[in-house]
Amino acid sequence: MTGLAVDFDAIEKAFGPVQVLHGVSFSLAPGRVYGLLGENGAGKSTLMKILAGYERPSGGGLRIDGTPQQFASSRDAEALGIVLIHQEFNLAEDLSVAQNIFLGHEKKKAGFLLDDAAMEREAAAALAQVGLRIDPRTKVRRLIVAEKQLVEIAKAIARNARLLIMDEPTATLTPGETERLFKLIAQLRAEGVTIVYISHKLDEVERVTDDVIVMRDGRFVMRSPTADITRHEMANRMVGRALTDLYPPRDTVAHNAAPAMKVHDFSVPGWAQGVSFEVRPGEILGFAGLVGAGRTELFEGLMGLRPASGQVEMLGRPVPGGRGWHNPRDAAKHGFSYLSEDRKGKGLHVDFGLRQNLTLMALERYATPWLKPDAERAALAEAVKDYGIRTGNLDARASSLSGGNQQKLALAKVLQPQPKVVVLDEPTRGVDIGAKRDIYFLIQRLAREGLAVIVVSSELMELIGLCHRVAVMRAGRLVTTLAADHLTEEELIAHATGTAHDHANA
Repeated sequence: MTGLAVDFDAIEKAFGPVQVLHGVSFSLAPGRVYGLLGENGAGKSTLMKILAGYERPSGGGLRIDGTPQQFASSRDAEALGIVLIHQEFNLAEDLSVAQNIFLGHEKKKAGFLLDDAAMEREAAAALAQVGLRIDPRTKVRRLIVAEKQLVEIAKAIARNARLLIMDEPTATLTPGETERLFKLIAQLRAEGVTIVYISHKLDEVERVTDDVIVMRDGRFVMRSPTADITRHEMANRMVGRALTDLYPPRDTVAHNAAPAMKVHDFSVPGWAQGVSFEVRPGEILGFAGLVGAGRTELFEGLMGLRPASGQVEMLGRPVPGGRGWHNPRDAAKHGFSYLSEDRKGKGLHVDFGLRQNLTLMALERYATPWLKPDAERAALAEAVKDYGIRTGNLDARASSLSGGNQQKLALAKVLQPQPKVVVLDEPTRGVDIGAKRDIYFLIQRLAREGLAVIVVSSELMELIGLCHRVAVMRAGRLVTTLAADHLTEEELIAHATGTAHDHANA
């Protein structure tokens, strides 16, 4: 299989009055792995959607293997072997894994009957390549986020891609799954496939790519062999300035302060067993663990989104009923708020306006006895300023914001009920390094204002850089809590994988 050569020639793209791409020109050679870097809003995803046929350029041209191309749809691009793995999943929840993998490319027998056996057999082979051992007849809605990501990758493999675009492919994967993906990338590269790898994880870009291309503000900035540029230089080129102090200084927490929240012997059937922890005002408490360890499900149980049992105290008062709250609204009324890891699925209504998203969790304040749009607008203007949300239009839809700005809006939304304890699940997933720094400093500000902040993250350096303590979960149980002076990647991985004893004796 030979990869494809691509020439972008002065590509322009405007959405209405907003110019997103400004004359972007560069080339991709076949059989190489390119790291495409840039802050959210730099235009990377838009450019790749043009290459994959999901968008059409407003100006400029595209050549594939030297031939000018104008794609009317993604099917046209896929016919040439160009496949985009979306950052936000593009799966039909009520279809099986095999049906998703072959959706629009169904195999048939006798000319018109679906050949389910052949599709399930080939789907199983593609799933094995990405290391996902599930029955291809499983409905997608039953999968966890990491499994859905692997299905997206398997779907691309099954379509015999000659140019594969991966947009944040490891955002939800465990270290083991990530390693498997890297081996797959090396295998595809050896087979001649051209790969564009979009990621904000610069250590991954450094490891798996041959060349780095940087975009900023809709323009091409530079390209370099990966071996000739450091991670620090990558970050500086992305943001257009020297980037220092990624993490804020860690403040001290009064150890004699009464806990804002105490959780004792809390269980979520099938996910978490006998979990106990407490968090104090002004403290940033991290939760680490592999995918499937039960961290997200634990907090969904506390929010009333899953059946659960155990004792919870909020500000010294027991939550009645011997479990968490009845539902998220009940939790918010009692000072407990949660930001979902699934920003577009559960965190925001992306087709709603910014104002409607912001005030949704505090509607009693803005809609009693009737809706007060002026108060909502004032709240939005304040949130845009306080949380650094970049938007040229306060009446825009949430879908118009870049990923980092959507995350800031989602954070502002869960803080509208003025909680005492806030849980931020994967708060920087899929956002660029500049937006990450903004969010880290926002988290520190919340803690300084007296909130108890719980950060659930798969990025160990994030937990080490931010948190006062980190609780580690494995297979549904909280196995240890480490103080800041004991936080290292090795120590966290050892506890998360159950090798801590071996690690200590090594």
